[in-house]
Amino acid sequence: MSTTAAILGVAGGLALGAGLWLVLASAASSPRTGRGAGTYRLFRSRRQLLRLAGAAGGGLLAWTLTGWPVAVLLTGAGLWWLPTLLGPDRAHAARVARIEAVASWTEQVRDLMAGASGLQQAITATAPIAPSPIRPQVQRLAEQLRSTRDPQHALAEFAHAVDTPTADLVAAALSSAAGRHAADLGSLLSSLAEAAREQAAMLVRVAASRARVRTAMRIIITVTLALATGLLVYNSSYLQPYDSLLGQAVLALIGSLWALALVWLSRLSHHDLGPRVLAPTGSQAGAA
Repeated sequence: MSTTAAILGVAGGLALGAGLWLVLASAASSPRTGRGAGTYRLFRSRRQLLRLAGAAGGGLLAWTLTGWPVAVLLTGAGLWWLPTLLGPDRAHAARVARIEAVASWTEQVRDLMAGASGLQQAITATAPIAPSPIRPQVQRLAEQLRSTRDPQHALAEFAHAVDTPTADLVAAALSSAAGRHAADLGSLLSSLAEAAREQAAMLVRVAASRARVRTAMRIIITVTLALATGLLVYNSSYLQPYDSLLGQAVLALIGSLWALALVWLSRLSHHDLGPRVLAPTGSQAGAA
C-alpha cells in the first residue's frame, strides 16, 4: 500500500468517525417523544457517542489500511474499551467521594440529634445540606420518612442506593435508634464517620500506588500501536504474513492475549470495600 493510499485511508476513517458522531449527537438532541425517546435513552451519553464514532471510524481505517477482518474487530473493540480501562478512574473517584460524603452526613445527623432533634427531624433537616454525592439519596430518605414509611425499610433502601459498607453500618445504627435500641448513638456515629474517612484515605493511597501500573500500561500500548502504525504506513510488506488465514488466526490470538492482560489490569484497579451488612432483599432492590 502506498503512502498516499494510507493517508487517504486515515482521512476517510477520521471523516467517517466525525460524521457518525454528528449524526448520533443530532439523534440524541432531538425531541424525546415516541420512538425518538428510546434513541435518546440509548445514546444520551455524549461520551458513549464519541466512543462509538471512534470505534466505527477506527474499524474502517483498519480495514482500509490492512484489509484484515480481525484488525477491524480489534481496532473497534480497542477504541471502545481502552478509554475506560486506561483513562482516569472516575468510578474510583466517585466511590471515594461517596464514602467521604457518608462520613460528613453521619456527623450532620449526629450533631442534630445531639441538639434534641429526633431521628426523622434530623434526617429531614440534612436533606438540603447533605454532601452532593449522596444528596439525592438523603432527600429520598427524608421524603419516605415524611410519608410515614417504616424507618427501617427506608434506611435499608437508602443504604442500598448509596452502596457502600459504611452506609450499611450507619443505616443499621439509625435503624436501631428508630427502634429505641441504640445506646450512646452519638459515639457510635462518630466512630462510623471516622472509619469512613479512614477507608477513603486508604483507597486514595492504594489508587496512588496502582497508578504506576496504569501508566506503564499506557506507555506499552502507545509504543506498540505507534510501531504497528508505522509498519503499516511505511513498510506494509513486513506484515504480509498476516494476509493469510493462518496469519489472521495468529492475530486473533495476539489480540486475545492483549484483551486478557487488559481485563487483569481492570480487575487490579477495582477495590473490595468489604462485605455489605444490609444485603438488600429482592423486594427492597426492586423498590429502590
